[in-house]
Amino acid sequence: MRRQGDLRIDHVETSGVFALDGGEWEVDNNIWLLGDDAECIIVDAAHDAAPILDAVDGRRVRAIVCTHAHNDHITVAPELSEKLDAPMLVHPGDQMLWEQTWPGVAHGDLAHGQRLGIAGTEVVVINTPGHSPGSCCLYVPEAAELFSGDTLFSGGPGATGRSYSDFDTIIDSIRDNLLTLPAETVVRTGHGDHTTIGAEAPHLEEWIRRGY
Repeated sequence: MRRQGDLRIDHVETSGVFALDGGEWEVDNNIWLLGDDAECIIVDAAHDAAPILDAVDGRRVRAIVCTHAHNDHITVAPELSEKLDAPMLVHPGDQMLWEQTWPGVAHGDLAHGQRLGIAGTEVVVINTPGHSPGSCCLYVPEAAELFSGDTLFSGGPGATGRSYSDFDTIIDSIRDNLLTLPAETVVRTGHGDHTTIGAEAPHLEEWIRRGY
């Protein structure tokens, strides 16, 4: 658990299967809970509800925000929504992916520039297409924190070799919407270790040259 003033960030890691285009891969996912001791937002809902519920620890959950709708980020979203009486929010650009896992299950929509209030601070939704059309990052200016889903990792962009993804688009998203953030911004990723904007920004041209 990390605290920034009154802001509390909890981390949960779960393991399971990412499935797309007929393939399956074992993956470890990061889930983030952003809030304080009374309320929180859950960022992603991967694989197993139990450890996420443990991290909630009785707090009011204002929303379950899915950074994108690949199955490994939405696995237990409806279960959490029901148990916590909290809305699920997904960008409509990923509706076709959502339907692959949860056909006919309704959710609320995320929009670029949308602002979510939690624990006395503001969370800004940034639509960053490329890994998927509806991929979104959550930026907390007050705390210099970015929850990047699968758009930006330590070492470069998220994968773009599968359906509904595009490398040039993810580069545009990262260049225009993420690398413009303050260098000290901590990037909390959907998989693996966190990083900072300042650590990643110098490598943009290298990523473009290598093509991934």
